[in-house]
Amino acid sequence: MTDPQTIVIGNTALTARIGAKGAELQSLVPAWGEEVIWQADPAVWGWHAPNLFPVVGALANDTLVHHGARYAMKSHGFLRHSPTASVERSADAARFRLTDSPETRRLYPFAFELTVSFRLEDDRLVQTFTVANPAAQTLLVSLGAHPAFRWPLSESLDRAAHRLVFAAAEPQGIHRVVGNGLGPDPVPTPVDGRILRLEDRLFDRGAIVWTKRNSSAVTFGVPGKLGIEMTCGDFPHFGVWTKPGGARFLCLEPWQGHMSPLGFEGELADKPGIVGLAPGASRQWSLTIRPVRQLPADL
Repeated sequence: MTDPQTIVIGNTALTARIGAKGAELQSLVPAWGEEVIWQADPAVWGWHAPNLFPVVGALANDTLVHHGARYAMKSHGFLRHSPTASVERSADAARFRLTDSPETRRLYPFAFELTVSFRLEDDRLVQTFTVANPAAQTLLVSLGAHPAFRWPLSESLDRAAHRLVFAAAEPQGIHRVVGNGLGPDPVPTPVDGRILRLEDRLFDRGAIVWTKRNSSAVTFGVPGKLGIEMTCGDFPHFGVWTKPGGARFLCLEPWQGHMSPLGFEGELADKPGIVGLAPGASRQWSLTIRPVRQLPADL
């Protein structure tokens, strides 16, 4: 029986399942029939692809500060825990909406209208976030996606053979998480040219974070075999994470904003990565996910 809290969309190349709670992508199955999304084992990590809003990562002391007032705000915000309204559905597209309420205002003192839409374009899933400001004050916001892909992408593949390949060379330093904050100084990148060879020890200190990058696209998979191509040029920041200890998923995370820099306890308006939307304004961010049955052998 189909869960009434989920919507299934499909075409000849892809089938996707999206949950109304948090507008979370729960499943993406290409025509050849192998699931590519992590299936949320609660004993390991109980999410599929949570959406992050109105903050990304943790704030210092789990506290949002606006005009001197303090609001309790947990890591990654409240969207992933919130029921959304299904406002549009067709065979190959779905759209979900969350607006402010007395409950959200206790955590986040802004009026907002957030829409998360999914549509299938041939062999790609396009996910779009639209934030609109209906109020007379500036809306301060950050957001992001947190999709977890199976690692390995198939049980027939060697987990150690998987890699990330960026569209362009990424020689600049990366940032690491220190406690619940982002380390202030970049450290040498583990990327060799365009290639990040994946191994568990990379994540012993948590996520790898790019506050600047050259690439608008990245490929995850095994050369000559299965892969995932992601484009995310609307998002200036990017994280890669898995739960330390050999969890069998890898998260590729396009972000607008990131966790608070270590030691930052200031106003939300001053937090790096926050976007201000003027009264009546709106903004969109989109990413695409394309499962690939056979990547180039020389990837």
